[in-house]
Amino acid sequence: MDLKDKKVGIALTGSFCTIDVSFRIIQRLIELEAKVKTIISENVCNLDTKFFKASEIKEKLEALTGYKPITGIPNAEPIGPSKMFDVLAIVPCTGNTIGKLANGIIDTTVTMAAKSHLRNSRPLVIAIATNDGLGGSAKNIGMVMNYKNIYFAPYSQDDPIKKEKSLVFLEDYVIETIKNSLDGKQIQPVIR
Repeated sequence: MDLKDKKVGIALTGSFCTIDVSFRIIQRLIELEAKVKTIISENVCNLDTKFFKASEIKEKLEALTGYKPITGIPNAEPIGPSKMFDVLAIVPCTGNTIGKLANGIIDTTVTMAAKSHLRNSRPLVIAIATNDGLGGSAKNIGMVMNYKNIYFAPYSQDDPIKKEKSLVFLEDYVIETIKNSLDGKQIQPVIR
């Protein structure tokens, strides 16, 4: 699938150590001539961390895409009715966000964006990044993997020795997952 002129939404949640990877993926999508807009969670919008200041993330996203990130539930709700995106990807998707998606909890900008987007039966790509992927988040990941129109970027254990329950998406497969999702296909294997 060619991504030229495809409308791609990239939503970022608070796995701050992977935000730099999200920037690289956005840059590659733009190089592939996709039309990219971003959505950021409340934590990404407001928290300064050892990785980035919130203002730096917002400035970088606007510099990359030419658009200010979508923030706030009321601003995310029109994503579905306006058919804003051909595909929406949550890169990174935290354990907290996957838990909310698994249980129909729509109380953040990103979960509203996902719910609104899915109402049109358009693909949602999940790039998981959580320290408890093989712990408390495992059941939620399993539930969401069975939902229609949701596709997972392949992932692996982050550090099996020091962080035995941690899972993180594999950067090299995110764009391939986005492309395949537009054809209704889940790339395999998901766990690598």
